[in-house]
Amino acid sequence: MKLDVVEAFIALASLDSLSRREGRVAEYLVGRLRELNLNVTVDDSAPRTGSDTGNVVVRVPGNTPGPTVLLCAHMDTVGPTEGMIPVQRDGVIYSNGETVLGADDKAGIAIILSVLADLADEGVSHADLEVLFTVQEEIGLFGAKSLGVELKAAFGYILDGDGPVGSIINQTPSKVDLDLVLEGKAAHAGACPENGINAIVVAAAAIARLRTGRIDSGTTSNVGRINGGKIRNMVADRAEVIMEVRSTDRVRLETEVQAVLNAFQEEAVSAGAVLSVRREAAFETFTVAETHPVVAHAFRAARVLGIEPRLWTSGGGMDANVFNGRGLPCVALGIGIHDPHSPNEHIAIAQLEAGVRFIKALLKETTSAAS
Repeated sequence: MKLDVVEAFIALASLDSLSRREGRVAEYLVGRLRELNLNVTVDDSAPRTGSDTGNVVVRVPGNTPGPTVLLCAHMDTVGPTEGMIPVQRDGVIYSNGETVLGADDKAGIAIILSVLADLADEGVSHADLEVLFTVQEEIGLFGAKSLGVELKAAFGYILDGDGPVGSIINQTPSKVDLDLVLEGKAAHAGACPENGINAIVVAAAAIARLRTGRIDSGTTSNVGRINGGKIRNMVADRAEVIMEVRSTDRVRLETEVQAVLNAFQEEAVSAGAVLSVRREAAFETFTVAETHPVVAHAFRAARVLGIEPRLWTSGGGMDANVFNGRGLPCVALGIGIHDPHSPNEHIAIAQLEAGVRFIKALLKETTSAAS
């Protein structure tokens, strides 16, 4: 049974599936996978993640000896997506300009679906496969973190990477999330401002001391949101700041995190405010060596198709961070998405089709190496 990758992508992109509301996509996937006579289940992670569905898991028996391979993509998207209408123009698929397209990561899902349909239809050589479609990747990799089944794969490929088909992401950073709350003292802004401690001003002084944006090639820091104050004529007695720091270097990561904490603590003490901090390690860095089979197979598959492969370091986190942290070597694969997380998001039809060819060549390479 053939499954056209463009038709599958448009069908998926037309389904609203913000994080925690992936149920419609899961239902679509279960239906299509059962049409392919594949063993599909939904795991028990929903009570732990708060999504309206669990992760979708597929196990495909191989027809050739070789290592078990994981293929993975995520079902959720960022917003806005309500009323999203995919538009084809000059060989490229866009949204209608009012929403994101959701190619991140429904392009990855569509490629995997099309490959699974082709495996039996074309007799493609492949070893045992584990296929995973996760929830809540965009807001913290929670689907992968809460996975309710044991994976047997020797290594895996996450179809959620930067760059065109043939790009291989073998390194991503660690990320630390910081929620900083400053408690000042309220006072009338006109009658007696000297009796107050303005928490917003304290936060601003701390932020002004920080280096933000790109700090070096592997390190970034960002102030994501500031909330504070109640009314115009009241000295703000509370300010909330959310930040993140990322780095591929664990020592540099800690250095930058401490710089943030020190700046806020010192400014709080100086002004007489009180600081409270919530720190969370969102995900850990990974680096997969170029010589590892999971990378080597991808390089060979690209060259079989006449594509020159390229190793990339991504600044984003992905399900690969979770799996590598558990000892399952994974890299991410570029699938040709442009301007993700924006109304300008788009993907070329040629990249969707190339993605299907690439994954089939990749699966064949993993069995060739074993024979």
